[in-house]
Amino acid sequence: MIIGIDLGTTNSLAAVFKDGEVKMIPNRLGEYLTPSVVSIDQSGTVLVGKTAKEYAYLHPLDSASVFKRSMGTNRVYDLGGRQFKAEELSSLVLRSLKEDAEHYLGCEVEEAIISVPAYFNDFQRKATKEAGELAGLKVSRIINEPTAAAIAHGIGNGTGDERCLVFDLGGGTFDVSILEFFDNVMEVHAVAGDNFLGGEDFTQALAVDFLEKAAIAPESLGLRTMSDVLKAAEAAKCSFSEQSEVTLSVNVDGESVSRTYTLAEYEEICKPLLERLRKPIERSIRDANIKIEDIDRIILVGGATRLPIVKTFVVKLFKRFLGALVDPDMAVAQGAAIQCAMKERDEEIKEVVLTDVCPFTLGTEVTVYNGLFDEAGHYLPIIERNTIIPVSRRQTVYTAHDNQSRVDVKILQGESRIAENNVLLGRLSVPVPPGPKGKEAIELVYTYDINSLLEVEVTVLSSGVKRRIIVQNEENKISEEEAEERFKKLEYLKQNPRDEEATKLQLLRGERLYEESSGELRERIDRAMMDFERVLSKQDRREIEKAREELAHFLDTIEYDIN
Repeated sequence: MIIGIDLGTTNSLAAVFKDGEVKMIPNRLGEYLTPSVVSIDQSGTVLVGKTAKEYAYLHPLDSASVFKRSMGTNRVYDLGGRQFKAEELSSLVLRSLKEDAEHYLGCEVEEAIISVPAYFNDFQRKATKEAGELAGLKVSRIINEPTAAAIAHGIGNGTGDERCLVFDLGGGTFDVSILEFFDNVMEVHAVAGDNFLGGEDFTQALAVDFLEKAAIAPESLGLRTMSDVLKAAEAAKCSFSEQSEVTLSVNVDGESVSRTYTLAEYEEICKPLLERLRKPIERSIRDANIKIEDIDRIILVGGATRLPIVKTFVVKLFKRFLGALVDPDMAVAQGAAIQCAMKERDEEIKEVVLTDVCPFTLGTEVTVYNGLFDEAGHYLPIIERNTIIPVSRRQTVYTAHDNQSRVDVKILQGESRIAENNVLLGRLSVPVPPGPKGKEAIELVYTYDINSLLEVEVTVLSSGVKRRIIVQNEENKISEEEAEERFKKLEYLKQNPRDEEATKLQLLRGERLYEESSGELRERIDRAMMDFERVLSKQDRREIEKAREELAHFLDTIEYDIN
């Protein structure tokens, strides 16, 4: 049996597709949401979920929460004298969900599809897969949370094409994805986000303001009292869903401290957080090369979207009211369960082809001349973020030093202009004939496939010496033979678009017609050819095909005029 799991920062839950529908799986308390909290009690027993959350109020030092934010890092949590990494804590939550599912379904659960924020990098995705394996699950796929939510909301079940923006604000992370459905294909156009922004921050903001107004220094409070403040702030925050005015009251050192907040005051407190929400939205729209009015539907996902100030923010930004929604807490798990049914080719489910994009730019480290001297450590993007995959891009670099005998290629992922600030995925080294700097040209070819495999080829053009590596992000690691077979199928992507016969034909036609023309007509042909050259340099096949058609139509018109 295979289940879909939403492994959340604040809460986690599981669902299954059974008897033609998605069924949410209740936990041992009969509830669908299991708090992503782990505690170790005084007897050394591991507590997970709601029980752990209650224990954490009394024993905060022996409890951990919000550890999803530390997935893929070296951070260690000390609980009850034992040390845990984030993926180990997550595995305890996943094991609890697995056991609950087995009790509910009456059979063993061996496999799962687990969701992650679209903006998770390779290390964070690998850590999520490891957490599943530690819990005794075969993780058959890692699915992006916004994509899962779009599936749950029935994107693609209508009669026409549809473009939607998924606004996913969970307990600890924020994601924005722009997806389009057409011809039975769900295509991701752009993703952006903030892995350190979520509902927990909206709670923290209220708690900090409460303590400031009461002239209480947070460092003067014990862990138990600070836990009480956060608990009261969380309750007050949630109350704004039904009330326009709430009172936050906490007992500090035997004295009751209270303060009443209006919804308008709370919105003012959270203004910096709301501004942080705006930036990824604007970036995703810009990367998708669309306007706000081009979006057909907005989908709210994640428990934090229940906050009135968040809903108001979205309505004001997009200048439209939001329609009926799937429960924002359930949408991701439901979509993951539907993806399970697609994987098993359940006859009740309409098959949808999912395409995706690179969430982060892929590139390498280079040396550049800064106007005074050669400066090492700069980032050279090769495959830009939000490029639709599969894709292949090539870039030529040159030796940086006199008598250089080797070129070391760092394979990087990220957006910083400084190479060391990005994630190192792998390395390749290739020998080059010694000589003056800049003499030897080295061609880099990055090919990224739909299964998150990255192939990097490094070729010294003068000698023909080539080195190659395949970088896997561990979401669904496959054998070397399978990887080789997949990249054989992508050989067509590696051909330089300039060398394709259809492209060559139009370039040659343009050159001939330029020679046959004169005056203003020649200038028009020159401009059209330069425009096409610029598109070719981007190496985006879709843009090239479109530009080639436009050039061919233009040249047809010119040829007709000449003749």
